[in-house]
Amino acid sequence: MNWEEFLEPYRQAVEELKIKLKGIRRQFELEKTHSSIEFVTGRVKPIASILDKAKQKNIPLNELHTMYDIAGLRIMCQFVDDIKKVVELLRNRNDLEIVEEKDYISHKKASGYRSYHVIISYPVQTIHGEKKVLAEIQIRTLAMNFWATIEHSLNYKYNGQFPEDIQFRLQRAAEAAFLLDEEMSQIREEIRDAQRFFSSKKDYPQDA
Repeated sequence: MNWEEFLEPYRQAVEELKIKLKGIRRQFELEKTHSSIEFVTGRVKPIASILDKAKQKNIPLNELHTMYDIAGLRIMCQFVDDIKKVVELLRNRNDLEIVEEKDYISHKKASGYRSYHVIISYPVQTIHGEKKVLAEIQIRTLAMNFWATIEHSLNYKYNGQFPEDIQFRLQRAAEAAFLLDEEMSQIREEIRDAQRFFSSKKDYPQDA
């Protein structure tokens, strides 16, 4: 299998989508309104991870195109309400097709994991014509992302089999992260006012 040839459309999709999603943030900034997008990251799954998942899911190599997270993007938001706005922005776009939505915020995983996943079909233009690839966009708050990053690292260490005390503490930490999001949502207008004030101060040169 020619991995470079296979993965190139996914790399192209990630780069194009990163530019487009960052463009949304820039438009909010130009209008001097609160941006629902804090920042955007993206990656193409490493070959070893693709093969591991294909083995777990019994996906033949000639059907890897059915794997929805080879191309992955992550949108970070300040507030839980921002996630809903980002999802709505994605639903209204005509340059991608939403295949599936997974709401792990209203329905968290047993581990405590919270995030909103949108699986899309995205058309990439190649020298041989249009090729549609699947990509997964994860939308979460900064607090949710902090927890998920730690859980992901521990998952590798324990190969998914967490000791009972670690699992208990992770679940407590997940609830603490969610409580943080709720508390910040209660004072979001004050936070946004402060951020607008800070941004306006940056627009003017300071006295020497």
